[in-house]
Amino acid sequence: MSWLQQLGDGMRRHGRLIRSVQWAVVLVYAVLLVLPTLSPLPDSQARLLDNLTLLAQFIFWGLWWPFVLLSMVLFGRLWCGVLCPEGALSEWASQHGRGLGIPRWLRWGGWPTLGFCLTTLYGQLISVYDYAQAALLILGGSTLAAVVVGLLFVRGKRVWCRYLCPVSGVFALLARLAPVHFAVDEQRWKANAAPRLPLPNCAPLLDIRRLQGASECHACGRCSGQRGAVQLIARSCNQEILQAPLQHGSAWDARLLLFGVIGLAMGAFQWTVSPWFIALKQHLAEWLVSHDWLWPLHDNAPWWLLTHYPQRNDSFSWLDGVCIVLYLAGSSLVVGGGCWLWLQLAARSAGDRALFRPLALTLTPLGGTGLFLGLSATTVKLLRYEGLVLAWVQPLRAVILMAAIGWCLWLAWQRLEGLPRGRAWLCMLMSTGLIGYGWWLQFWGWIN
Repeated sequence: MSWLQQLGDGMRRHGRLIRSVQWAVVLVYAVLLVLPTLSPLPDSQARLLDNLTLLAQFIFWGLWWPFVLLSMVLFGRLWCGVLCPEGALSEWASQHGRGLGIPRWLRWGGWPTLGFCLTTLYGQLISVYDYAQAALLILGGSTLAAVVVGLLFVRGKRVWCRYLCPVSGVFALLARLAPVHFAVDEQRWKANAAPRLPLPNCAPLLDIRRLQGASECHACGRCSGQRGAVQLIARSCNQEILQAPLQHGSAWDARLLLFGVIGLAMGAFQWTVSPWFIALKQHLAEWLVSHDWLWPLHDNAPWWLLTHYPQRNDSFSWLDGVCIVLYLAGSSLVVGGGCWLWLQLAARSAGDRALFRPLALTLTPLGGTGLFLGLSATTVKLLRYEGLVLAWVQPLRAVILMAAIGWCLWLAWQRLEGLPRGRAWLCMLMSTGLIGYGWWLQFWGWIN
């Protein structure tokens, strides 16, 4: 028995310990989310180690979210199954709820994509990375929704995590790259004779016997060793991408990747340093003044609608809000739509239009890298406020970005094996080049 298999079986045996760890994370999460909102805004002299608000900001946006995303690539959805506070609370609530059936509308595959896009947009409008109240509204609101869904539907399950969580689609994409996963041998499952272990509670409502890949599995270990057919194993981190089936009915992952994870997220991280955003705002402001429409220039919106902290000299006008929406939507359409067009051309050049989705998934490493670089920019910013120079950051960013582009191109080359590669791979090169150019602008091109 391999050490990975022993680890998976150990997770099943020590499920109670895992649940205790989950509740410890819930406690830490609640403290970091709630207590800073009860404190005054930090002044310009405050530092991480002497101000709870800044410390919570650094933990959430400088450490927590960037490295949760990284953990998906390294370990699959281990965070979801072992540590996520929302998942733990939703499952706990469902054990005491009404246990209703899941309505058809809730099973719609587009909810994670819609949730990610709306949450990302709203977070920029209220400056979620900078203010504790905004973080409580978005993260706390998501947690409250998870509890409510748990109270309503299916006892002992994580309906929220399976169908509605705004980041579940992103996690599913990145988990495809994980070098470990719980593999299921369906034939051995069928052939296994009694006595058998009781069927485990699969909280995310998966059909364990037919489970393929790591994208949906929460890696909680509850099914490890079941019928001798489930075990934690190592695999190639390219396997799930290269074996993506040619199917048209599962297009939401490609849409989320192209228009959300790549296009929209790039705009969200980029607009604060973009001269294009400034030009857009100035042009619209001049037009409004020339037409004597001055009310959009006022910054009187409540903080939960647009950033409004006059004591910090940080308030968004209605025009700011409109420009943010336009810029993020434009980034999603231009970058995501540009990639979509190049991928369509690549699939047609290869002679099979059904290749669009599999080729889109080869951009997953670059999508995940963009999220990590964007979120870790907050990490770098906060550490520089503490006086750290971090001169090595820019070269490291360049290495990570180039490695991600190379990985995507290699995946595309392998995916096109046995097909006319020339023009198709050139289209993939243009697609990765478009994404790389966007990140180059943010980290190098627009820096004075």
